[in-house]
Amino acid sequence: MGARLELVCPAGNPAALRAAVDAGADVVYAGFADETNARNFPGLNFSRDEMAEGIAYARERRCCVYVAINTYPGAGNSAPWRRAVDDAAALGADAVILADIGLLDYSQRSHPDLRRHLSVQASASNAEAIRFYHQAFGVKRVVLPRVLTVSEIADLNARIEVETEVFAFGGMCVMAEGRCSLSSYVTGQSPNTDGVCSPASHVYYEKRNSDLVSRLGDFTLNVYSDGEAAGYPTLCKGRFVTNGRASYLFEEPTSLNVLTMLPELTAAGVSALKIEGRQRGRAYVARVVATFRRAVDAAARGDMVPAGELDAMTEGQRQTAGAYDKSWH
Repeated sequence: MGARLELVCPAGNPAALRAAVDAGADVVYAGFADETNARNFPGLNFSRDEMAEGIAYARERRCCVYVAINTYPGAGNSAPWRRAVDDAAALGADAVILADIGLLDYSQRSHPDLRRHLSVQASASNAEAIRFYHQAFGVKRVVLPRVLTVSEIADLNARIEVETEVFAFGGMCVMAEGRCSLSSYVTGQSPNTDGVCSPASHVYYEKRNSDLVSRLGDFTLNVYSDGEAAGYPTLCKGRFVTNGRASYLFEEPTSLNVLTMLPELTAAGVSALKIEGRQRGRAYVARVVATFRRAVDAAARGDMVPAGELDAMTEGQRQTAGAYDKSWH
């Protein structure tokens, strides 16, 4: 038997939380319904009462809940973020996922026994940065940005004292996490401070003859021909015309999928796998979590890891191993 990777799964609402738990998640991560987490979309996330019920449901089934509070407070407006940390601690969260240095300091001083994880939004990708967060704020785990190869992750794990968590399945992002301002350029709102990339209030779809046009604010991001699958319009995955040809200049619609890389990630010293998808429905969550549950357990036993089961769930019907094998950038 090898080391068993912890399976950290998404929940954008109570139904998705129950689906993830029932499908075999070791941990569910979720956020409060406000700008304190990086998925602040209408209809998503949890009230305080829903979070309490979710934690109770998970705990009864030996599953943990991490609360993401991973956006950055604006100057002079830290109260909502501090309140989120206080409430997560009071509700019995197993860990809080933080990015802002001030909030990490507040959490350590106010709730020293509350486990702190460093969000990918902090963009910590080298041993010196991670040691700082560990020594200054007692961070126990860091969620690594999606820019490292497996060999780089192994080298990093040999040099730090904290656990590492890596992304396993879901959307790819062309920018270093925590530093993307593309959405803010178009809408005035960014994932880093408002918790939302491409806010729904700025998204428009319209028919143009037989084509479907997607827009973000005043910008046309894509034109889909009849029958072509339309994705959610984000600026980094817009299709733009250069030299008379329309193409995805920044990033093509594709999904990260590491199902076949679990033995390598385990050998590299990774502690946990994060599945993306807090904007997804419970059916998506249930299927992806169940598939990774079987794969993680198979890898721990030394058995063949099942592959190909999630091909139909990938964005644009395409998948990649991303930077893990240097094929992405």
